[in-house]
Order: sequence, then structure tokens, then C-alpha cells
Amino acid sequence: MTGAAGRGKSLLLAWLVGHGTQQGAVAERAVHAFVPLGGQSVHTTVWTLADQLGVSARTRGELVEALQVDQRRTVIVLADLHASADPEEHAALVLALLRLEHVRLVTEARTGALADRLPSEGHAAVLNVDEARWTDAARYEAWLAQRRAAGRNASEQVVTPRPGKGPDLDDPVAVCAADPWEVTTAYAVDTDEHGGLRTAWLRAGQSLCRDQEPAERALVLLTALGDGADPRFAPALTDMASSTPWMVGWSRVREDVLPPWPGPVLSSAKAVGQLNGQLILADHAGVLRAVDAGSGAPTGRLADPVPQVVSLAPLADGTLLALDSRGRLCTQQMPAVREGRGSGLQALLEELTPTKRLVQSLAALLSSTRGTSLASTGETTAVGDADGSLHLLTPGSDSATRTARLHQGPVNALAIAAPSRGSDGASEAIVYSGGADGTVRAWAPAVAPLAVPVATRSCPVVSVDAAYTETGLVLVMGWGDGLVEHRRLDVEEVRLFRPGPPVNAVTVTSRDEVLIGTHESLICLLPR
Repeated sequence: MTGAAGRGKSLLLAWLVGHGTQQGAVAERAVHAFVPLGGQSVHTTVWTLADQLGVSARTRGELVEALQVDQRRTVIVLADLHASADPEEHAALVLALLRLEHVRLVTEARTGALADRLPSEGHAAVLNVDEARWTDAARYEAWLAQRRAAGRNASEQVVTPRPGKGPDLDDPVAVCAADPWEVTTAYAVDTDEHGGLRTAWLRAGQSLCRDQEPAERALVLLTALGDGADPRFAPALTDMASSTPWMVGWSRVREDVLPPWPGPVLSSAKAVGQLNGQLILADHAGVLRAVDAGSGAPTGRLADPVPQVVSLAPLADGTLLALDSRGRLCTQQMPAVREGRGSGLQALLEELTPTKRLVQSLAALLSSTRGTSLASTGETTAVGDADGSLHLLTPGSDSATRTARLHQGPVNALAIAAPSRGSDGASEAIVYSGGADGTVRAWAPAVAPLAVPVATRSCPVVSVDAAYTETGLVLVMGWGDGLVEHRRLDVEEVRLFRPGPPVNAVTVTSRDEVLIGTHESLICLLPR
């Protein structure tokens, strides 16, 4: 939609959005996202669209990639393109979204270069309200007269940055208390690092720009702060975040040196047995690393990568089970455990172990179904598949394998909460599964799966973990829109956190440390 100022474009868009977002709107007329672009940077636009569409995205490319997964018809309205802080970047966003066949865009720009270029590059239909065929001249003059009588200007009211001095971009407390959209736009045009605040803000921007208290914003910004930032910032943010339900144990972000950032985290799992207290991480290249869960310091690296790894399951004897994106099982031995092994007859006897029998059972199962997720305690092993079924393996029992279809679509994540050895036996292992259908379900091996989901949301589950802690059974869930949810199930207590970047992996330890892995960071949070 284009035309000169004062022709009623904004009013027409407001009418369209009002009807398209009202309850009960028919699917063909529904509007799923609306962003007024006046004065906004492309960062804020991407994050606002991601929030409204229930996905997590740092960049234009990540937004397009996230929307490509869900092929449902999606209608987006973008107003005041000509008045944005960066019209060219916004035009590139529009063209990128238009490449998705299921996305429909309504954009508005005043007559000019952008309005002329976008239709030709995006193969768009054009509604030019300057053309007589789109306007009833008599009714338009009557509308103008009404606005003049009411003392209003005929031109559209475009959102622009507020005049005067903006927030102090060198002060972490000030930026957390200021208008987050104004801060983002200021950081977008000012390339000075401001002591590390700019990089941290843009790293966690989708979370920072949500409607929340300054203390919550300070917590998020603290987790995104690099080790090269001004050393005064972390104490100031820690003090400001003291009223939130979380404490930051530690965080490692891209380019950190002491201790080093472990790289992008696509999957994670807590080690058990001799390596208890360590976290096993897999990156985008399938490189497997171990870090100390209490500090984030590196403790080792496995020699052989597992390309496209999607799920990890460490066992007590030091064996690491890994599942790749094609559903193939890979096994490796953790170095610290392998070095302590004997040789000769002892080594031969060790080949005849429960782990080997478990691997054989898993291989047989995965030969007939495409596994998408994996978790194991050794005694109980769970495999989720692409059809939504969950398979429980208990080698040596009378019912070695049981199967139930719990999800519509792939099982994206699995976790097993098992009581520690030597407990009074009052607790039993519970398997939690998270699906692409946005549900988390529970299954105790001794009984049938629970009929009612533990949790349900309108976006996919990307990761789950569970553990028995000193405060009881804890479940942690990572969702496709970037939310991390921490539940103390025995007391029905819930804590939420959004790191900003898309969440790839969550882990909870017996000490109730919550570890969050993204492409940009590895964060350890402690509930207050």
C-alpha cells in the first residue's frame, strides 16, 4: 500500500488489523502479526515479529528459518516502512519473508523509491491510494472536513524517536530502566561498544525488549555480558536483579576467554558415575566437550565428533550414547574413565557388560524406527521417534521394551529423573518427553503413561531435563519461543527465564543448577 501523506493509509491498515485480530476471525482474514515500523530498527522488528509468531530469532535469517518450519498460512502487517530507522534493512526483511510461499505480507510506505521498488522485486500487488479508482472523492473530502473540525491534521501519525537526550548507553542500570526499543535503536546506529553493553544488549535483545520490570531486564543483560566488559557492570546488574527469582551462577558467551566460551551448544547432558558434576556438550559440528557444571570451566574433549548430533545420554560406566539427526546411534568412551580401565582378561570381561547389551537392544530398535531423542540411566532407557512414539527399554526385565504413542509429531526431547543410589526407595524413575506438538508428558516405567500432559504450550518443546534435588523433583523445559521453564513439581512452583537467543538445550543438576545452552552462550542459573 502506498500513496502520499494524508490519504488515509494508516486508518485503512488499522481497520484491517482490527478485524484480522479480533476473536473468532476466519482463517482467511486473520492477521497473525503487526508491527508499526516508525522509528524502529530492524532488530526490534525481527524480535517483535518473533514474539508475536511464537518463535525465537536473533536475526532476519533466523526469523525466516523459523517461519519456514511451520507451513501454516501466516499474515504479517508492517506499517510506516518509510519512517523506520533503517528503511533499506526493513525492505530486505520484507523481500526475505516474501520468499516463503505460506507468508502473506501487507506493507505500507509513502510514495517514493521503496514503494516503487518493492512491488517489482517482490511480485506484489499495489494499492496506491493516490489513484482515483481507490478513493471516493466526496467521502474523502467529508472525512478531511471532519478531521479539520476536530483540530486534527490529515496526515498519518507516524511513530518517531522521542526528542531530547536518550538513555546513557554507558550505564547498565539506565539502559535496563529505559524504553528498550529506544535503547535498541540507539545501539543499532552507534557502533561504539560502550564497555561491552552494546554487544550484550543486541545478543539478548528479543528478551530485553519484552514488557517486564527493569530488574528482570538486568538479569537477562547480566547473563549476556562478556568477560571483556567493564568490570563495574556485573556488580551493578547483580544488585539491580536481586529482586528476581534467579541468581546467576556463571555465564560464558561468545568470545569469552577466561574461562573460554565452549562454543555453540546444540545438545547437552549431565554426566554420571565417576564424571558426576560435569556437563557434556555438543556443538554444530558434532564436537563433544565436557565442562564443570559448577563453574563452566572446560574439563575435556572427546576425540571423535558426532556430526549432526541431536541427543546425548551418558552412562555411569563412562559410555556416552549419542543419536544423530538420521537416527543413528554412536557410542564413545569418556577419556577419564577409559584411562582407568585394565587390560588383558579384565578388559575382555568388561566387554560382557550391561552397557553392551543395552547398545545391542538400541541398535535393534533403531533399525526399525527413526529415533529423534534419547535418554538413559543404564537401568531404564527411553527412545523417542519421528512418529511421536516413546519406547522404554529395560534389558533383563520380563517386558524388555514397551511402546506408547504420546505425541503428534516427532519426540524432540527426553529426560529421566532417577533417584540417587542409596535412597529410601520411595521415589522411582520417571521419563519426561517433549514433542513438536508443544506438550510435555510423563511416564513412570512401572505404570502406564499419564493421560494428561504435564505442560502444554503453542510452540514446540526443544529440550527437557529433570532431577531429584534437595527440594524435591524438578523439571526444566526449553521451548521453541525461547522460554525456559523451571518447575518444582512437589510444590507446584514455577520460574521462567528467557535468555534472548533461541534455546537449544537445558539441563538441571541434583544441586538445582539450571544450565541453558544457546548458539551464543552457556548460562548457569540458581533459583533463589
